[in-house]
Amino acid sequence: MELIIFIGLQASGKSTFYHQHFETTHIHVSKDLLHNNKKPGRRQMQLVEEALKAGQSVVVDNTNPTPVDREPLIRLGHEYGAEVIGYYFESNTRSSLERNKTREGKARVPDVAIYVTASKLASPTYAEGFDTLYDVHIAENSGFEVRAREKNEVQ
Repeated sequence: MELIIFIGLQASGKSTFYHQHFETTHIHVSKDLLHNNKKPGRRQMQLVEEALKAGQSVVVDNTNPTPVDREPLIRLGHEYGAEVIGYYFESNTRSSLERNKTREGKARVPDVAIYVTASKLASPTYAEGFDTLYDVHIAENSGFEVRAREKNEVQ
């Protein structure tokens, strides 16, 4: 059982990556899907816990920009004996802004949201409690390049 935590700017490819790699094997939890919920953070934790309690692997598809944002998820994953895996989506603000322009409706976020996330985005570390970390980069062919991060690697 896995708890996968995505980390990265809005419009950095996280949801596309989920659909390409985990859609058939992992429950998808995203605050973006909880528009009508008054407390999406609380509801997200409930959904993750329900999946883990049922022995299902889950992907948390949000920006999760800081260690403080990630800590409750990591703790919950370990509580249920899940392997906690982080995927860090390497991106820059300019690229995310460009990709965001192609989005429609509720999928498009205000530019300021990308700037705010970029200002606090911290690369994850093993010291936070991750069992495995990967770096994800959008390739020129619109695919993804994924590289496992070594435990002794400094970011």
